[in-house]
Amino acid sequence: MKDFLTAVMLVSGALLMLLAGLGLFRMPDLFLRLQSAAKASSLGVGLLMGAAALGLGDLSVVARAVLAIAFVFVMTPVAALLIAQAAFRAGLPLWERTHQNDLEEHHPAGGPYEPRLGPDGED
Repeated sequence: MKDFLTAVMLVSGALLMLLAGLGLFRMPDLFLRLQSAAKASSLGVGLLMGAAALGLGDLSVVARAVLAIAFVFVMTPVAALLIAQAAFRAGLPLWERTHQNDLEEHHPAGGPYEPRLGPDGED
């Protein structure tokens, strides 16, 4: 039973990683590519690490796998957000069929980010 569950987790993780790779090629702009890659690859890595922990069963392997999963689940959304904000502030255009832009009121899309200075010239 353990081998079957390990195999299912490995195949599922590999499929999610494949979907993340396909999302990088198929999505029309950077923002959609980031979303696709971040979500699918996080879940894929989590399943692959869980399969390694389950299949090997050694305490040190399980501890390393749990730490790796925690690190990936914490850092991937943060990195994707920072990359997306930098790209938006640099003026990278959105896909033409994007209907909602929540950052447009703060930073107009299509133009580079310009910091707002206070009355005394300080940020």
